[in-house]
Order: sequence, then C-alpha cells, then structure tokens
Amino acid sequence: MTTPENWQKSSYSGGGDGNDCLELAATPTTRHLRESDTPATVLTTTPTTVAHLLAGIRANTRGCATSPDRAMKALRGAP
Repeated sequence: MTTPENWQKSSYSGGGDGNDCLELAATPTTRHLRESDTPATVLTTTPTTVAHLLAGIRANTRGCATSPDRAMKALRGAP
C-alpha cells in the first residue's frame, strides 16, 4: 500500500520547520496520519475514525487527544 503525497499540516501547528504536529493525507477510502517528527511512521484508518477523533478534539472532551502524540495513541486505542 502506498500513501499519498498530499500531506496537510494542522493550522494550529504554526509555520516553519521543527514544529511537532499531526499531518493528514487522504485517499477516497482511507486517512493517513503521521507525526511531523517521525514521518516514516504512518497510521492508516477510516474517514469515520478520524471524524470521531476530530469531533472529540473540537468538543474538548475528557481524554481527548490534544497533542500529535496523544492523537496517534487515541487512534491506536492506547491510553
């Protein structure tokens, strides 16, 4: 499986290099997430899973992932 080349950085990450951020790329049926500091590690999931994650972040619910590291752990189902 190949991942797309159209990675998008979160608008909350700020500009410039060295910012730790969550990046997202999409295909019609999958979403790919990675941390900017470890771009070789890619998590592939469904659009529904990413939508639930983003809804939780926007709602600022308890246990919500607020950093790239916590976001990746949340998508993997880790505490």
